[in-house]
Amino acid sequence: MAWKKASEELTILLEDSVKGFDVEFRKMFGSPVYFVKGNMFAGVHQDNIMLRLKPDDQERLFAEHDEAAPFEPMGRRMKEYVLLPASVYDNNEEMSKWLDISYDYVFSLPVKEKKKGKKKA
Repeated sequence: MAWKKASEELTILLEDSVKGFDVEFRKMFGSPVYFVKGNMFAGVHQDNIMLRLKPDDQERLFAEHDEAAPFEPMGRRMKEYVLLPASVYDNNEEMSKWLDISYDYVFSLPVKEKKKGKKKA
């Protein structure tokens, strides 16, 4: 299956949506991703926005939005990540609500240190 480039429209939407948060921008596999204290928080994957949520909040999202789904890149589930449906990211209040929930959770996690690369001899 061919890898699809991250949606430019969703990339801009997420960039605008996280402006009020203390995040670090990085690219992973060519896709925009935002980190909080070294932990992945939110990003765009192909035609989707994904967020990191604790299990209780995932269940709440799935109950409130039937189209929400687990994040399963390359067929493997990333257990703390979900794909937001358009009913969330097309609604400013819903988007803000879920970004706040995700940010609060990720901010509560321990700082993840960057891996040090091997020194060349």
